[in-house]
Amino acid sequence: MVSTHHDHVAHGDTISGESTHTLNPAGAREKTWGWFAIFNIWANDVQSLFGYSLVASLFISYGVGGWTAFAALIVAGLFVMWMVNLSGAAGEKYGIPYPVLARASLGTQGAKLPAILRSTVAVFWYGVQVYFASTALALLIRSITGIHGGTEILGLTGIDWLSFFIVWVLHIAIFWRGMGWVETFLNIAGPFVYIVMIGLVIVLWNRSEGQLLSATATIFANPEGTLATEFEGFIAIVGTMVAYFAAVMINFSDFSRYAKDRRAMVIGNLAGLPFNMILFSALALLTTGGAAVVFGEEIINPTEIVERTDSVLLGVIAAITFFAATVGINLVANFIPAVNGIANLAPEKISFRKAGVITSVFALVIGGFWNSFISQFGISGFVNTLGATLAPIYGIMIVDYYLHRKQHLDLDDLYDMERGRYHYGNGWNDAAVKAFGLAAVFSVATVWVPWFASLSGYNWVIGAILGGVIYHAMAKGAVKV
Repeated sequence: MVSTHHDHVAHGDTISGESTHTLNPAGAREKTWGWFAIFNIWANDVQSLFGYSLVASLFISYGVGGWTAFAALIVAGLFVMWMVNLSGAAGEKYGIPYPVLARASLGTQGAKLPAILRSTVAVFWYGVQVYFASTALALLIRSITGIHGGTEILGLTGIDWLSFFIVWVLHIAIFWRGMGWVETFLNIAGPFVYIVMIGLVIVLWNRSEGQLLSATATIFANPEGTLATEFEGFIAIVGTMVAYFAAVMINFSDFSRYAKDRRAMVIGNLAGLPFNMILFSALALLTTGGAAVVFGEEIINPTEIVERTDSVLLGVIAAITFFAATVGINLVANFIPAVNGIANLAPEKISFRKAGVITSVFALVIGGFWNSFISQFGISGFVNTLGATLAPIYGIMIVDYYLHRKQHLDLDDLYDMERGRYHYGNGWNDAAVKAFGLAAVFSVATVWVPWFASLSGYNWVIGAILGGVIYHAMAKGAVKV
């Protein structure tokens, strides 16, 4: 029997012994997110300090004209939109999160592997983003009080530590109240950040005495570029932006499960991805161009631009903005997938709040030691390796859901950890595990093996395609629909 009811489980109820609210199918009272809420997922995912620096650098570092860069951003946005519509469809239809969806293809026990890998990446960046959000609050406190310096402990002053603990507690307060509060915060933070960014452009416009547009035009121009270099830069930018959204593409069902219906999800993704990438990129470009005129150099870090304005008011507003933007992306890209993945390790024992506390404890350690110790190590290779390892899971899940199961799942069996059809006898789908291992070996090789260096920017796409193709070949005809 195939179950498709959104209200299969009410708040606090259980399915087949499942007592964890965060993994239960979202019921009618939880499926309240309209297109604007989905739109703001992407607004907050784009609007981080890292996102700004990344976008600004794309117009400077790849040796292409601005219009080529914009075209690449639009193509990347449309591609990611297509991918998340595919991965989020099951979440919207059945109300299930990513770790539960993964059970259909990898098995009730096998799904714990990709879930914990995704959680590891999320927990790490959650801790780092808590630290970065605290720097915005520290900037706010210093702007108001005028206090600077002080004795450092583990690389942080007293104001830094106070800011860090305040931000850490605020994250806990938001998730403790449930997904309703998360939605509210995202809906407020997304538009607010745009308002302040537009304000910063206006300030730079005035200070540049009307030369902002001409400076921006020089960034758009690439008189020495050839058609070949433009195409290479175009492909590189698309690959970079796809990699930037890679993790969310895998676990988008963690969010689509709260959508009112498929129309809300599709429209929210359509409006959210291309629009936010275009608007945010345009504002980042104008800000970079304005800073080039006012300060004589192309600055890609917005905090440095604000500091150079020597405006207390702007410093206060910018600090609040950076804080809201960083907390927003932390909730979207890191906290929710970390909580769901941790809860999936022992769904009968770990609740939404327990998983949130576990995530927060790790964040306290990682964020607290980031500035003095962790940032000194080769973390990027570690995180890129985990991302490349996860890539085949996307292809396996998509092939399994669309080609093998024809978009039909059995909710009861998804939550039956011992006897359901997704248990595969021993909890592991051998075909999926083998496909995952084979594809992951190659996608990870693109990160570490010099011979594949030219493919490193595309390791996620390559891994996803290989995972899907190998799984389809090995499991075709053997899957029980």
